[in-house]
Amino acid sequence: EEAGKGIKCSLCTKMLEKLKEMAGEDPDQEAVEAALDKGCQALGRRLSRVCKKLVKKFREKLMAALQNGDEPRDTCTAIRLCKA
Repeated sequence: EEAGKGIKCSLCTKMLEKLKEMAGEDPDQEAVEAALDKGCQALGRRLSRVCKKLVKKFREKLMAALQNGDEPRDTCTAIRLCKA
């Protein structure tokens, strides 16, 4: 169980770093939506499936995090994919 958590955490962090990069500095809502819609594809097939699931499930939280420029790790901890 512990090991699985670690994978989810690093995956989430990697995914959010990519989304953040795509959204750019100080993104508006449109930029964030575009990053959420296109960002998963940029992660490759295996990750994109998981990414899409997470985006669907946590869309509001992820949008807020990207707009606020939160650290990927903090966001993943907030949605409980990383341990605090």
